[in-house]
Amino acid sequence: MPRRPMGRVSIRNLRAHKVRLILTVLSVILGTAFVTGSYVFTDTLKHSFTGIFNDAYKGIATHVEPAHSYDAGVPFGDLATIRRVSGVDRVAPGVERPAALVNSQGTKVASGGAPSVADTWTVPADRIGDPTQFESGGPPTASGEAVINAGAARKGDIKVGDRVRIVLSNRPVLTLTVSGIYRTKTESGGYIGVLLSPAQAVQVLSDGRHYTSVDVSAKPGVSEDELTSRIAKILPSGLTVETGTKLRDDTNAQIQTALSFVNYLLLAFGFIALIVGTFIIYNTFSMIVAQRLRELALLRAVGASRKQVRRSVLLEALFTGVIGSVLGIVGGVGLAIGLRELLNAFNVGLPSGTLLLRPRTLVVALVLGVGVTLLSAYIPARRASSIAPVEAMREEFAIPSASSSTRRTILGLALLVLGVVLTVLGATSSSTSHGSALIGAGLLGVGGAALMLSPVLARIVIPPIGWVAGRPFGRPGTLAPSNAVRNPRRTAATAFALTLGLLIVSGISVIGASAKGSVNHLFDNNVRADLVLTAGQQGTVPQPAIDAAAKQDGVGSMTQFHLAFGLLDGAEETGSGVDGPLPAVLALTPVSGSISPTGDNLVASESKARERGWTIGSMHTLTHPGVGSVRLKLVGIYQDSQLAGAWLVSGATYRSLTPANERAAEVGLIRVAPGADLSQVQARVEKATNPYYVVSVDTRTQFKGQIAAQVNTLLGLLYALLALAIVIAILGIINTLALSVVERRREIGMMRAVGMMRRQVRRTIYLESFLIAVFGALLGLALGIVYGVLFTKLLKDQGLNVLVIPWTQALAFLVVAGIVGVLAALWPGVRAARTPPLAAIVDA
Repeated sequence: MPRRPMGRVSIRNLRAHKVRLILTVLSVILGTAFVTGSYVFTDTLKHSFTGIFNDAYKGIATHVEPAHSYDAGVPFGDLATIRRVSGVDRVAPGVERPAALVNSQGTKVASGGAPSVADTWTVPADRIGDPTQFESGGPPTASGEAVINAGAARKGDIKVGDRVRIVLSNRPVLTLTVSGIYRTKTESGGYIGVLLSPAQAVQVLSDGRHYTSVDVSAKPGVSEDELTSRIAKILPSGLTVETGTKLRDDTNAQIQTALSFVNYLLLAFGFIALIVGTFIIYNTFSMIVAQRLRELALLRAVGASRKQVRRSVLLEALFTGVIGSVLGIVGGVGLAIGLRELLNAFNVGLPSGTLLLRPRTLVVALVLGVGVTLLSAYIPARRASSIAPVEAMREEFAIPSASSSTRRTILGLALLVLGVVLTVLGATSSSTSHGSALIGAGLLGVGGAALMLSPVLARIVIPPIGWVAGRPFGRPGTLAPSNAVRNPRRTAATAFALTLGLLIVSGISVIGASAKGSVNHLFDNNVRADLVLTAGQQGTVPQPAIDAAAKQDGVGSMTQFHLAFGLLDGAEETGSGVDGPLPAVLALTPVSGSISPTGDNLVASESKARERGWTIGSMHTLTHPGVGSVRLKLVGIYQDSQLAGAWLVSGATYRSLTPANERAAEVGLIRVAPGADLSQVQARVEKATNPYYVVSVDTRTQFKGQIAAQVNTLLGLLYALLALAIVIAILGIINTLALSVVERRREIGMMRAVGMMRRQVRRTIYLESFLIAVFGALLGLALGIVYGVLFTKLLKDQGLNVLVIPWTQALAFLVVAGIVGVLAALWPGVRAARTPPLAAIVDA
């Protein structure tokens, strides 16, 4: 038979079954849309950030900054040294500190997570790169004046002449007059840049001895490599001197790395959607082939070869894959736009730019969409071509052979054993990363086994559920379970789409619930403070706010924790400086010695002391390069505590080694005086800290609630993304039932002919769908909870030391799955009920 007629046969079948085509195409669209959207979204962000930093660093030949984050900075005296280097054109020193901006109405301008900084206005004579463009006003000409970037000005409704405030971590609130509004390429993001006059920036942002960094441009004819080499030779080793190109490349690389996580996360959900879609497409083409066996047999009888029959089925899959992929690409662009607008609505502060649809994105989406569709259809296509024409006339060929089912079961058992072995090895591993990898591999093995063994499990699980659920419905309740397991392989493939989605959702819910439980346990058993002072996105609580809070009536004690950086015995270490009584707010279990850090004493956790070989009475040197060093005596060792960290020093030690402009409190913990009313003390502290705008004053319960809300927000985002897999699973159930109705047309007609009412037919289909959905949900919940527990136990050392299984949530998932099953069956049920009895019998 010529090829062209077979192509016409494929196109005819697609046109004849438009609903089937639409449902199958939708599963391809959703998967490819997520893959496309993830690439478009992250490519656009990367391109925007690259443009921002390339513009910010334009013209810079050499960049000088401290070698480590804990170093004081670039000494003022080095500026003259740099200026004297041959080939230097312009030198732009800068001092920058995190700062919150408050408009003239007293409202803090939110950056949405983007940088919010007070920086140095560079005079035109030292300006490197393009001149600053002003929307209105001009530069700050004296102390007390500042310029604001246009994006922040619009967001805060700030105009030239307004009186604004900036909140710094270690100084009183600074009031400034806005002298100008300037433009930057970050206007569409949440970036806030307040530029002070050079003299005032040095006065309020620096320690009086160091710049944050120094940028240098080169004279014509001098390369940046040459200039950087000259400057590096005359500066001390404690400074990093790099070319402008390296500065741009390193910054862009950091952005790429940070955004890669987002990309991988979104791609993961896209691939999950495609995997779920694979089962639907496979199911669809298996049923199509089963229903068209006689038609295909006739084609073989009139001269069509096996290859032509196989190609006709694959051609249908190709059309489906291409249409779905192309529409998925369009949908992916829309998804990227929607995701960006959603994040902007939550004031995340991301920069916007022209959406980038790179050729790579098109190729990946097309290859994945078309490839998955063809792969899913290949086995049904091969089955269609392998059956002899005469044999295909018999209906029993629509049912998989016993030998095929046996092979599938054996393979499933082998995967189950392998998965269990890997899981046990991972659960007993002493390494978190190694154990996670093994458990993940075990989950793949067990998940594959669940897919292979699902037909067997369906025969075991569905009948008893059907007996219970179907009893109130009489005859339809009896028929539904037998229909659901009539073709267990098809049922398993349909249900497994839901299994996969709920496996991930329930596993994440166990980890999330355990995270919240661990936080509650940690605070309930270790934190004795009555009030907690934090600063949200600002990160650090202004010291004046801490001081004001400590003076309020009813405050028994104030304990503040500072983040301490430095070289401890020559090794980079991070610990905490503590001001105020420690036992009053934090319960630490002593191992030996005294655990109250005072004077030049050092207190360490048990694991840190063991790791470094420290013993009570040993002497150690803590150094902050560019500031000084202190000799410390280890006086106490405490049991490991997530709240206390690795080691503690006194607040006096912290301040002696930390430049004045870098001193900040990470948190303030208040113990209310005996007999004082907590709510009244909280109200007084809130009133005292309100003038500092960024401070939150929470009770212990409220603070735990904030952390729980953050976990819930993250879980909500994951659930929303994973809902995609659930949507595809619903489409799969609709598709399978719709095709099943066509397949059982004669049977339904016979039942209608002998007296079954339309409502009874509908109920039969509804119950059948309900049983398929509940079976898939039960399997997914069981696997998800088990592996959620295993991952939680493995993360015990990372803080998840309380296991919480959200049984109520799991039950809710199961109920939702049942409802979803019924809703998915509405259209197929109505279609089945409308089957004309006599016509159905004659057509069959």
